[in-house]
Amino acid sequence: MNKYILLTLTLFLGLSCEFDPNGKPKVLKETKEINIQPITVNYPTSHKDTTIQDNYHGKIVADPYRWLEDDHSEATKDWVARQNKTTADYLSQIPYRGQIKKRLEEVWNYERFGIPMQEGGRFFYFKNDGLQNQSVLYAQETLDGTPMLVLDPNRLSGDGTSSLGGMAFSKNGKYLAYEVSEGGSDWRTIYIKDLEANHTLSDKLEWVKFSPISWKDDGFFYSRYPEPEENMELSGRNEFHSVYYHKLGTPQSEDQIVFADRSKPNYGFYAQTTEDEKFLTVSAWESTSGNAFYFQDISSPENDITAIVETLNNDFSLIGHHNERLLVRTNYKADNYRLIAIHSKHPDETYWEEILPESKDLLQGVQIIGGKIVASYLHNAYSQVKVFDKSGKFISDLDLPGIGTINGINGKEDSNQAFYGFTSYTQPNTIYSLDMTTLESKVFKTPNTKFDPSNYTTDQVWFESTDGTKIPMFLTYKKGTKMDGSAPTLLYGYGGFNVSLTPGFSIQRSVFLEYGGIYAVANIRGGGEFGKKWHKAGTLDQKQNVFNDFQSAAEYLIAQGYTTKDKLAIDGRSNGGLLVGACMTQRPDLFKVALPGVGVLDMLRYDKFTIGRAWATDYGLSENAKDFDYLMAYSPLHNVEATAYPATLISTADHDDRVVPAHSFKFAATLQEHHKGDNPVLIRIETSAGHGAGKPTSKQIDEAADMLSFMFYNLEHQLPE
Repeated sequence: MNKYILLTLTLFLGLSCEFDPNGKPKVLKETKEINIQPITVNYPTSHKDTTIQDNYHGKIVADPYRWLEDDHSEATKDWVARQNKTTADYLSQIPYRGQIKKRLEEVWNYERFGIPMQEGGRFFYFKNDGLQNQSVLYAQETLDGTPMLVLDPNRLSGDGTSSLGGMAFSKNGKYLAYEVSEGGSDWRTIYIKDLEANHTLSDKLEWVKFSPISWKDDGFFYSRYPEPEENMELSGRNEFHSVYYHKLGTPQSEDQIVFADRSKPNYGFYAQTTEDEKFLTVSAWESTSGNAFYFQDISSPENDITAIVETLNNDFSLIGHHNERLLVRTNYKADNYRLIAIHSKHPDETYWEEILPESKDLLQGVQIIGGKIVASYLHNAYSQVKVFDKSGKFISDLDLPGIGTINGINGKEDSNQAFYGFTSYTQPNTIYSLDMTTLESKVFKTPNTKFDPSNYTTDQVWFESTDGTKIPMFLTYKKGTKMDGSAPTLLYGYGGFNVSLTPGFSIQRSVFLEYGGIYAVANIRGGGEFGKKWHKAGTLDQKQNVFNDFQSAAEYLIAQGYTTKDKLAIDGRSNGGLLVGACMTQRPDLFKVALPGVGVLDMLRYDKFTIGRAWATDYGLSENAKDFDYLMAYSPLHNVEATAYPATLISTADHDDRVVPAHSFKFAATLQEHHKGDNPVLIRIETSAGHGAGKPTSKQIDEAADMLSFMFYNLEHQLPE
């Protein structure tokens, strides 16, 4: 099928903005009329196997592109190569893609620091010089001491595609256990480094996934799956997760199973120890919310593991312990979460004590630092921090720089020195030191970027969804932007798994803002911004609320004059990719550009791969008759019709074993088959990359350049030279 996209952009003389060699805005200058030539799209053919059909509760559903689920077949590899060539040919003809990539490299190239961690009497932190593919771990004896290299992930592979996952220091700070991911996969391999001797031990632990590392004496607890069958590493179901204990200097084959349940193959388990290594807790989960909760006093080998809660209806997470009481954050009988104390000698609910009661704002996180409770709350989807004593008596609010997000608070229970990061849509992550005695914050590390945040502003607005529910949305744009519908607008959302979207800086978005864009983030239902009820209102048979909320956000932006449907793009990743896929198939008339990234797009078969079945509490399962009807009603793959769709750039990666690329492959083939309009419908398949975590800087820049240029081009937005 040949499609021709003719975009003739006629610009009258006007003013535009240049940047000086330091990346700062220069004097505005005139632009000239520019013609962009037509781009021809020759879609690759996709074989249809019309014999593949399934019977779902009496309804026959065809799946002609199921062969694309086999990521090892030569046919799939050939299809991927042809699709990538088509997409690359298209993107290479966008006149300003090179300009965008150059600007991304300029803005990306700034020194970035992670939040310092105190371990074994030293300070550890990550640092990226600017364009390094992976950030590097350093240590200092004092805060103003000489940095010492600890671990450089850039040396793990030649192309920067090996990255660090979780890590943990031994209590004495002598050892560092760290996880390595290859090519962006969720699979991790654990290594241990002797920090005093500065060498890596021979220990190597494989097939680790969804696991923290929790030290106890001369070893640690971790979780793993059995070794997968050959060629099923990136697509086979993940079953029979178990907690093990590894002792340093021993082979993995001698690791002891600590916790497992062979009667529940879809359960996952993770272990956590208290800071003093006195208590171990084990959480059992089947989905992304809700867990059973067990504990053990590991100060003595005679103590058994004891169940506190054995259902998966609520969330329980260990914060620490005090006077033989486990401090636990939970949403049990508290939709917005509370902090409770569970006595180790009397763990049944009768003896639970409430330390921080539920409030009108979401209790997002709790740390014990310097003998105080530091509680992070979400108020209307942005951060507030309150400090209490250990009995729960309020001491003070933490004075934050503005509307934004706290990116973690690091500190020890017995230390008065803490650190935290703060970011907003226009402020890159800034590191603050916090004196836990005076509760005074000081800037510790501030990024020196080539993006000037003073030129931009963020507003929070509220709109009504179709059922009258009020939804908040953040709007960020350049000061002085004319709200006449001419500005390109990017609407972003997620809406699932209790995940909260809060203000945060993105280099890619900063370039979008520089070139005149309006960036909108809608805090739709299904997320966690307003507690359990907000989350549950966007799950199972209420999932359509999520799509209605997002479409209502788009209609609000148009009605209020921020944009028009011809200037509106939508973006989302993972569950957000489902959001974009569902909205573009339900309302193809409402958006000009759609960017579904690593999306869950086949709602009838998502549970057949890797960890997919763990999403059933949000989605439901097609094997259940009561779930099938609503899944079929919104599944993006199964709702593609013979109509004109927005300009679409689907993105996925060959090592994505979270949401396997087959979702995107099948969706792209189906869209290209049925699409009747002139807008391009393309797929971008990254190699040696996964769901997103650990993606090297070079690949992030290339992807951002492709996404931005595709979006601007199809929104008919001319960039200044």
